[in-house]
Amino acid sequence: MIANNIVASRASRSRTISYPCIQLGKPMDSLRRAPYGTWPSPITAEVVARARLRLDFPTAADGLVWWQEVRPEEGGRTTIVVRTRTGDRTTLLESPWDARTRVHEYGGMSYLPVQEPTDGDWRVVFVHFPDQRLYITQPQGPPRPLTPVPTAPGALRYADFALSADGSEVWCVRESHFNGGRIARSIVAVPLDGSAAQVPEAIREVATGADFFAFPTPSPDGRQLAWICWDHPHMPWDATELRVGTADGSHPVSGRKIMGGEAESVLAPCWRDETTLYAVSDRSGWWNLYEVDATGERSRNLHPGAEEFAAPLWDLGGRPFAPLSDGRLAVVHGRGDQRLGLLDPLTGELSGIDGGYPVFSPVLSVDHDTVVGLAGGPEKPPCVVRVDVVTGATEELRCELEEIPSPAYLPTPRPAQFTAASGQVVHALVYPPAHPSACGPDGELPPYVVWAHGGPTGHETGMLDLSKAYFTSRGIGVVAVNYGGSSGYGRAYRERLRLKWGIVDVADVIVVARRLAECGEADERRLAIRGPSAGGWTALAAVTTGAAAQGPVFKAATSYFGIADLERLAACLHDFESHYLEGLVGPLPECAGVYRERSPIGHVGKDTCPVLLLQGLDDPIVPPAQARAFSDELKAQGIGHVLRAFADESHGFRKATTTIAALEAELAFYGRTLGFTPADVPPLELK
Repeated sequence: MIANNIVASRASRSRTISYPCIQLGKPMDSLRRAPYGTWPSPITAEVVARARLRLDFPTAADGLVWWQEVRPEEGGRTTIVVRTRTGDRTTLLESPWDARTRVHEYGGMSYLPVQEPTDGDWRVVFVHFPDQRLYITQPQGPPRPLTPVPTAPGALRYADFALSADGSEVWCVRESHFNGGRIARSIVAVPLDGSAAQVPEAIREVATGADFFAFPTPSPDGRQLAWICWDHPHMPWDATELRVGTADGSHPVSGRKIMGGEAESVLAPCWRDETTLYAVSDRSGWWNLYEVDATGERSRNLHPGAEEFAAPLWDLGGRPFAPLSDGRLAVVHGRGDQRLGLLDPLTGELSGIDGGYPVFSPVLSVDHDTVVGLAGGPEKPPCVVRVDVVTGATEELRCELEEIPSPAYLPTPRPAQFTAASGQVVHALVYPPAHPSACGPDGELPPYVVWAHGGPTGHETGMLDLSKAYFTSRGIGVVAVNYGGSSGYGRAYRERLRLKWGIVDVADVIVVARRLAECGEADERRLAIRGPSAGGWTALAAVTTGAAAQGPVFKAATSYFGIADLERLAACLHDFESHYLEGLVGPLPECAGVYRERSPIGHVGKDTCPVLLLQGLDDPIVPPAQARAFSDELKAQGIGHVLRAFADESHGFRKATTTIAALEAELAFYGRTLGFTPADVPPLELK
């Protein structure tokens, strides 16, 4: 019942599910009984920190494969790595070069391989994080700048790169920051000869006329440019337009709309030929793949169905599909988790590829008959893989973790649908405690931590995440909730959160926690909640406003750089998200009362549980003042809490030392609040 649809009543509590024993198939007398949360585990915080190596945005061409690599042991520096034709792996950028773009603050793909026409050698154009200028690697010596020195560090930022048809320019999104706070964006053409480094006028504006741009895509003959754009107050998963304009270079264009509008999100245009494009649109209620005439007069859904062929556009540069040499399209698709498939645009036939990696990220690149992507599964962290679509052979090129712990210590996620009293379905992944030689005492149920993802327009996947295994291997269950508003389940599910942030997400995490306890899988006296950013907001709201409205459910809450004060957040949001709250809560100042009513700040009370606050001091998205203010309120109300602040950390921790300190503090915090003594971390005292 739990594996499919959990509809429980309190009468079912007597049924205790001993998943650690059943999962491993061992007789009860061969397992060492120990309190949940105290099991010894080889998955230490140091092991998790090593797994925080981040791979992203693989690109394939000419038998070579490149990707971005974030290295926590180097302070979170991002470099570019290439896999050569002989199988060697070469780091192209040594320290202090840091290939990371700040466009939209979330950045995205920060590089583009380009081939030198004279000798056929490949070089890489990239953004250097400290100054946000574009550079190009050289066969000898340091990279050479392609863009001018900005008037202030980071005042000119670049992202989402494409090579012009003649190979002489890089076309990309440029974000310009002016004195007084004004920000403008356009699609520009940057000469590869380096002339613009000294003469800024050498950079041409190609497309203008919108607040935001993405996916600059020249036609095969170079005469036209397709792109995606949108304006405030929309977010790119709400309303975007696909536009096409001339690309003769004489003057910037605003183009003609061929898809999209107020209630349609269009993404990832790709030219089939000079007159036809492919693009993803959610006009059917799901992000399906379409063929569309460049005039906008005709479009066709290539494979109608209730599944997604794309994901929200938080990061720029990734593409969820790509054309193969035989005309088929390599795609990612699915509900919740996405997998790799091959779509024939002529027949609409969609076939799968079983290469041992059941979960794919929406970042694909194609080189003739091979597909390169980022993939993993329940026992495999994200890996750069190369798939031969002719033979089906899959080759792993790089994995985020060199040594993977024994599968006996890894939890197997179980997709579940929890039904609330209203009848609304809530999607989640349940990770029971897992250990090869330990189980809980007779009659004891495990503590569980509800994970609320960030975004809030994001979602949890079933790809291996050692930070979850860090807890489950010690006897602490995890349930990752894709609450209303999450992506992966169609537009209607995403829009459940519209004007109801702090209500729908809070209700969903509470109902999941309660249903797990009612089904006899979790100890209702030892439920905790945690989340990053918007997930931190949900965690804090669940134990303040949510506890006041629905009664206390959680005994502990952990916020990773989470939002505590909506009004303060609205006043300092960066431009990309500056109107995001209008769709989630309502416009200001008309809805100021709603902002205050839903914020955790101002609602700490007798039902608020202890809280752990983990915050970066250089966070431009959720400034540390929010964590300090919430800590002050907890202190004033006499609620036990801990605030840990980390220097030189932004929105999302990148350093190995920070990951270790945060995870160990979190485990010790759960031990202190949920009633167990972890074996390998120092105790944590609450203020």
